[in-house]
Amino acid sequence: MKATRTTWGLMPALILVIAACTPGAGASPSAGAGTAAASAPKILVDMKGPGGGNPFWAAVEKGAKEAGQATGADVTVLAPPAESDVTAQVAQIEDAITKKFDGIALAPTDPAALSEAVKKAQDAGIKVVFIDTKGENEGVTFIGTNNEAGAKLAGDYLCENLEKGDKVAILQGLITQSTGKARADGAKAAVTGCGLDLVAEVPAEWDKAKGQAAMEDILTQNPDLKGVFGSNDNMALGAAEAIKAAGSTGKIVVVGFDANPDAAAAIIAGDMSATVAQSPANMGKFGVESLLKLIKGETIDPVIDTGTELVTKDNADKYK
Repeated sequence: MKATRTTWGLMPALILVIAACTPGAGASPSAGAGTAAASAPKILVDMKGPGGGNPFWAAVEKGAKEAGQATGADVTVLAPPAESDVTAQVAQIEDAITKKFDGIALAPTDPAALSEAVKKAQDAGIKVVFIDTKGENEGVTFIGTNNEAGAKLAGDYLCENLEKGDKVAILQGLITQSTGKARADGAKAAVTGCGLDLVAEVPAEWDKAKGQAAMEDILTQNPDLKGVFGSNDNMALGAAEAIKAAGSTGKIVVVGFDANPDAAAAIIAGDMSATVAQSPANMGKFGVESLLKLIKGETIDPVIDTGTELVTKDNADKYK
C-alpha cells in the first residue's frame, strides 16, 4: 500500500512534465504554422477593372500573385466591376483599412476621387503605391508606363505610314485618369506635329463596344479617314470591327495600346496595324515587391517605369 500511495503522489508532477513535452498541449505544430502564416504581410492589389475579359488586367493579376508566391506575401487581388465604378473601388480600399492590410498597390479609377481613401489608408499606417495610373497623393510612388511617351510611339507610327494632311482620329479612355489624359496628349502631339489632320477626339472609356460605336460615328462624318489611335487595345479592336463592317479594312491604319493577345492576333490578321506594348505583369509584380520594401522600412524610387515597345507584324508573334 505504501508503494501505491507513493506512485499516486508522483502523478501530478508526471502529468505536468508530460504536458510540457507534448506538442498537442497548449500549441500544436499546425497552430504554429498558422501564426507564421498570419505574420505574412497582407497586400491588396486593387486594379481599375476585372481581369476576366481584359488581358491587360489579367496580366497585372498574374504578376501580383506570382510575386506573392515568390515572397511569401499574402496577396489579395480585387477590382471594381467596371473601370468607371469609383464608388466600388473606394469601398474596397476602406474595407482593406478595416481589415488592417499592410500595403495597397492601387490603380485608381479616378485619382481625385480616390485621394481621400488613399490618405485614410496612409493615416492607418498602410503603405501605398500606385500602379498603371498615377494618383494625386504626394509622395506615393508610381509604377507603370510612361503613357505619354508610349502614345507618342503610336502617333509617330501614324505619321510614318500616312501623308501630311491625312485625316486621323483618337479614341480616348477616361480623361479623368492620368493614363487617359497622357495617352491622348502624347498621340495628339505626335499627329498634329507631323501635319496630320486630327478630325475627331472621342471618348470611348476603354471599352470595345463603345470604341466600335464611336468609330462608326467618326466614319459616317469622315468617310475618307486614314488612321485612328485607340488609347487601349479594346477600343482599337472595336474600331477595327467598325472599319471591317464599313468594308475599309486595310484602308485605315489602326493603332492600339497594350499589346494584348487579341490585338497581336488582329495585327497578324491585318485588322490592326500596330499597338504599343506595356509590361502589365511587371506592374503587379513590382507593386507587390515595392510594398514589401516599404513595409520593411526601405526606400523606393518615386517613379518605376515598366517600359514600352512598338508592336507590328514584325514582332506581334511574341505577344499572342
